[in-house]
This record gives sequence, structure tokens and C-alpha cells, in this order.
Amino acid sequence: MSPKLKIISAACENMGIGKDNNLPWKLKSEMEHFRRMTSKTKDPHKKNVVIMGRKTWDSIPLKYRPMRNRINFVLSRSDLDLRSYEASYSFKNLEECIKKLEDEDFKKLYENAWVIGGSRIYAEAMKSEYFYQLYLTRILKTFDCDTFFPELPDNLVKVSDPDVPEGKQIENDIEFIYNVYQNPNFSN
Repeated sequence: MSPKLKIISAACENMGIGKDNNLPWKLKSEMEHFRRMTSKTKDPHKKNVVIMGRKTWDSIPLKYRPMRNRINFVLSRSDLDLRSYEASYSFKNLEECIKKLEDEDFKKLYENAWVIGGSRIYAEAMKSEYFYQLYLTRILKTFDCDTFFPELPDNLVKVSDPDVPEGKQIENDIEFIYNVYQNPNFSN
């Protein structure tokens, strides 16, 4: 069975996802949603993989690095030494990540593979034959951003997930909606 890449992000009305390597908004419930989705497994003996670019890795505060209860995959074109971090691996590209996810021994360790950013990694993952689902929180406000979510494929199908709250959410006078889309071209 092929790996299934799940992508998770939050974007405001102009599809902005970041400013100065930080989130432009403070939404604790949305961050909790991200943590829960990327951490939760059905099998208590397995963890999820989170796949990110080096800038996303660098944006994680040191006290939260690596992301707890998850296996961290970091993509970097330069050599990145992550040996001092538990359950953290460095890869040059997404293909190397996929090979690791397909490894028979490694398959026993993880349940889901989540792509968590940034922009270039999202774009590459959505073009991949392994792209399965997109969990995109739409923030119903415009923020000043310098990093943006890539253009969505036209053929995505909106689906529901019992783990994802439905309807409009509100926090700090900011409204947002959790959306789940499936790639109809994914075949396993």
C-alpha cells in the first residue's frame, strides 16, 4: 500500500499562511486542532509523521522542537544534522521522504503522514501521486502575509471527517471554517 500524504494548513482570505516565518494570527483552538490531527493515531503503538521544510522547522520554538509525539521529517537542500533530536530525520527532497515512508520496517512505526508546510512543500505534495487529502482551515479575514498557500487543484472534492468540527468557528473575533478535501485522482 502506497503512502497517503495528508496536507494540513490554515490560510486567510488572501491565501496567506505566514508573515516573517510566523503565523499572522493567534488562534489557540486552531493550533489545538492542528496538534490533535497531526498527533492522533488509532494504534497507540504508532506515531504520525509530520513533513516540513527547513523554514517551517526553524519557525517552531526550540521548546517545541521536535514536535512531540510525532516523527519529524525535515526537507532541506543543505545538510541538516538532526541527530540531537529524537525521532527527527532530514531529507533532501520529497522523494526521499516517500522512500522512507515505503520502507517495510518504518511502516510499522507510523500511521499517517502529514505535510505541514511551507509553501513550496505544500505545492510539491499536491502535485505528488501520493497526495490524498487536504485539511485547510479557512480564516475569514485578511492578514498581512509574505507566504501563501499554493493554488488549489480544481478537482478537489469536499468531504467530511468525524474528527473535524463542522460549521463556523470563532475565536478572538476571528471566524474560521475547517475544510477537508480529497484528491479524486489518488488511488491506493
